[in-house]
Amino acid sequence: QVQLVESGGDWVQPGESLRLSCAASGRFSTINTMGWYRQCPGKERELVATILTGGLTNYADSVKGRFTISRDNAKNAVYLQMNSLKPEDTAVYYCNMRITNYGSAYFYWGQGTQVTVSS
Repeated sequence: QVQLVESGGDWVQPGESLRLSCAASGRFSTINTMGWYRQCPGKERELVATILTGGLTNYADSVKGRFTISRDNAKNAVYLQMNSLKPEDTAVYYCNMRITNYGSAYFYWGQGTQVTVSS
């Protein structure tokens, strides 16, 4: 069984930084795309950033220049460095991984970690 475990969420003031981490455990073949999504109360879950196996990244316009996604394939982990945080970044952040198992690809989600940006 594959599990994604996230960490790093916290309460911070505007302008501060946070680093989120997510690691996959269990038995699987390969991890393809890794990404981070977020959801605010009453809103749909939205894409924050993704990173392909080769390192190609994609960001939502709202976080470009402030957030950086990275991955460590040896640790089956993905990270999100968030700088210059704004109150509108407040949300539950979820990691997502496309994992190949027994020849088929499946999407897995972490449990979510709360990020609150407020003075």
